[in-house]
Amino acid sequence: MGRLQDLKEKYDQIVIPEELHVRVEQEIMKSRTRQEEENRANSKKRFKKALLMMKVTAAAAAILFTTALNTSPIFAKEAAQLPVIGGLAKVLTFRSYQAEKDDIAVSVEIPSIQMIADDTGITTDAINHDIYDCCKQYADQAVSAAEEYRTAFLATGGTPEEWAEHKIRISVNYEIKQQNQDYLSFVVRGTQNWANGNNEAKYYNLDVNTGKYVTLKDMLGDNYSKIVNQSIEKQITERQKAGEVFFTPEEGGFAGISGDTKFYINGNNRPVIVFEPYEIAPGSSGEIEFEVGGENG
Repeated sequence: MGRLQDLKEKYDQIVIPEELHVRVEQEIMKSRTRQEEENRANSKKRFKKALLMMKVTAAAAAILFTTALNTSPIFAKEAAQLPVIGGLAKVLTFRSYQAEKDDIAVSVEIPSIQMIADDTGITTDAINHDIYDCCKQYADQAVSAAEEYRTAFLATGGTPEEWAEHKIRISVNYEIKQQNQDYLSFVVRGTQNWANGNNEAKYYNLDVNTGKYVTLKDMLGDNYSKIVNQSIEKQITERQKAGEVFFTPEEGGFAGISGDTKFYINGNNRPVIVFEPYEIAPGSSGEIEFEVGGENG
């Protein structure tokens, strides 16, 4: 945990020139406008094609779905990836854009939660606002840090051609882990290919019947801490025998979960504990995951 904290503190100390932030923000807004115009044009084309393919026997139901599908580029993009419209809530792409300036490429996909069943009375405005702020803040800070890096690189004798070889890439995207009648679980990731220590992941786990965040206590009961710790310790021992390397507690390795422990809900409706690189094992191991329950205890 100490290694990761040191990296984050160094990153937070970077002084970001205000004029760089303004220039990057202008480019991002231009990219957003172009993307939205293209999405609207594509949406209209899909709408016309869908109308021609409708069959009379399914017209009543299909019209309602197609209206949503084609008047909203966001809904259209995600609906194509979902085999069945089921459950009470879905994760959809609220906004996506790509931009590149000074050989710094940015790709952002911002998710949003949408209630499929309106009669639940559940509102998602607060969490969607949190998701948007999380994505935007990460992208802004990553771009500003990359711009600062470029300025320092050129100021110390580097050439624009040499800088281009760095191929700086910044990405913000999301991955759905579980989406059913009970749970909605997904992760929002921010990555930088030139500063892996600044990669971040934020997990969202929701009870779609109540609209509330799901905790480990909700899933495992009052003794959740003991259950999780014992399961992880057992799995670490087994994985060490198989050749995996973990830090000892004295080296900053696993010493029990805390209130900040990250997890998601998998396809078996079980919690999966996630540790960031360097948190309990060498960075080369990447993220470390432990499913709790089932065969893992």
